[in-house]
Amino acid sequence: MTAAIQVNQVSFGYSRQRPVLSHISIDIRPGVFLAVAGPNGVGKSTLIQIMAGALRPQSGMVFLEGKDLRSYRVENLARQIALVRQEFVPAFGFSVFETVLMARTPYYGQWGFESRKDRDLANRALERTDTARFASRPLGSLSAGERQRVFIARALAQDTPILLLDEPTSFLDLKHQVAIYDLLKTVQQETAATILAVTHDINLASQYCDEALLLYPPAEGGDSGSASAAPLRYRIGPPTEVFAPEEIQRAFGVGVFSGIIGQERFVIPLGVKAKDANLSGRLT
Repeated sequence: MTAAIQVNQVSFGYSRQRPVLSHISIDIRPGVFLAVAGPNGVGKSTLIQIMAGALRPQSGMVFLEGKDLRSYRVENLARQIALVRQEFVPAFGFSVFETVLMARTPYYGQWGFESRKDRDLANRALERTDTARFASRPLGSLSAGERQRVFIARALAQDTPILLLDEPTSFLDLKHQVAIYDLLKTVQQETAATILAVTHDINLASQYCDEALLLYPPAEGGDSGSASAAPLRYRIGPPTEVFAPEEIQRAFGVGVFSGIIGQERFVIPLGVKAKDANLSGRLT
């Protein structure tokens, strides 16, 4: 089976700093819901931007359904991959509906105008993300959490087989965090979409994702300016295995209390001053 996305020996760095990604190779199966986790600065956001074609790797290659990502025209790539970046404050006064409708631009006909189908898909995406009531409001007037849901609506309206989301539940309350994961799982089940979500919520990801990719920080003591830095350490597989207590401790450098409820494991980070710091370990 051809991978939906194949990352082959990809390296990337900013300026003269230590490479953010170093010789990483992973295959993303079609139709999988994959959580991407790890501490700050290990390249989670960089990785999905490279997969989306927003950044070009300094070395290595990315393949989309077996074809070199660089060979895709911009409009064709936009019909294959939708990217939800981390929240930002819009610079222009577009309304919520206009913002979501922009996702349909790759599908506009020769005259460059939206069709009824485009508007219907935009409205449907607003309804599914509980943002339809904001449709006529300026995007900049919304809270950070409300804007985040609008950006997810825009990705859904783009109607692509691959969704890449960078911390999609940032700024959201508990109700909307769960609602977004329910929605993403529904999209996966109904359309066989391939979904990658960068997340810091390991417990929520474990409940919804089929696989997990955990990125570890680089080894201490390396030459930060060396182009031949040690390969990035990572692990990919079922969430129960990838998010095992020892792996969380290794990646984040923090003790955890963990146990299994139902089908999946939960983890609670415990600092040295936490009330239950002495419980750091595993309950099965």
